[in-house]
Amino acid sequence: MSTLLLKDVYNVHFYSRFLKYLKAVYPNLNSEQFLKEIFVQDWTTLELKQRMKLSADVLHRALPYSFKKNTERLKELVHQMLLSNEKNDSLALMFLADYMERYGIDDLPASIEFMEKLTELASCEFAVRQFIIKYPQPMIQQMTTWSTHPNHHVRRLASEGMRPRLPWAVALPEFKKNPTAILPILENLKADSSEYVRKSVANNLNDISKDNPLVVFDLIENWKGHSKSTDWVIKHGCRTLLKQGHPDIFKFYDLKSSEHLLLQNFKLENHNVKEGSEIQFSFTIQNNDTLTHELRLEYAMYYKRQSATLSKKVFKISEKILQPNESLSVVKKQSFKPITTRKYYLGTHRIGIIINGIEKGVLEFELV
Repeated sequence: MSTLLLKDVYNVHFYSRFLKYLKAVYPNLNSEQFLKEIFVQDWTTLELKQRMKLSADVLHRALPYSFKKNTERLKELVHQMLLSNEKNDSLALMFLADYMERYGIDDLPASIEFMEKLTELASCEFAVRQFIIKYPQPMIQQMTTWSTHPNHHVRRLASEGMRPRLPWAVALPEFKKNPTAILPILENLKADSSEYVRKSVANNLNDISKDNPLVVFDLIENWKGHSKSTDWVIKHGCRTLLKQGHPDIFKFYDLKSSEHLLLQNFKLENHNVKEGSEIQFSFTIQNNDTLTHELRLEYAMYYKRQSATLSKKVFKISEKILQPNESLSVVKKQSFKPITTRKYYLGTHRIGIIINGIEKGVLEFELV
């Protein structure tokens, strides 16, 4: 049984559909030549980004006019694809953003017009960053303008494209140092009507918190209580600070001292865990107080590195209200099956239980 890979979004069926729309705006286009240049001899070995780059290059060679003139026709192509609800191909169509990034970088006005339309169909969150780097002030102004755009895809681009630490994207080191230029955009979007946009605002806030936590505290102090949706943005945007147990963020959420929240019966099912299997652990939290306590419960996995040091990763379990003398019993499992984002090393690992940001107990086990 074959398994489709992400790169397989680029296939004969996709290009055939795309060429139908491209021929509508370029009637003289040679479709056979286009496909011949796409499906080169080493096509099967090309990964997602390589196929995206190849598609952009082939498109550039196939189009007869200047970038500015071509984007006039490509905007019509995007419009027709939106009318035909071709959004299922949004990932594959990001090669159009790659085309813009590679061949439109010297024509800012034409690229801005094309980007504004294209992002409704295929996100430009990666491509826009090259323009921010080359034209910082004009693009900061443009992104701020886009943050009030009537289309939610464009508003999301204003936030997502400005994220200091957007995964898999080119870095924006100036915004890591000083995120001031991002703040008016987030201010405009903090209570956006679209959850899609609000998630981007939260992720942007989380990025900023990793380098400039005090900036985030100043911001959320003004946001708190603005609306339920904004309170959600704050909480999701401060998830790294919560995982780090930053004392100011716990005060912000009125999570009181955990001295009356007792960790009891913390134990491991097995102290020797086979690689590829899972470890099970259990414990009880007891509210040993006459007052109700809010509880944020997490656990930390201390993974052994190749260097024999330990790398800590925090996982959220739950948030609950514990009544006076109430207890909560928890049973959890953690998998050690191989995944692409983490390599496991045999030897001593640890698990710690975190209550309201304070680690209350740690146990060791061996991965064998």
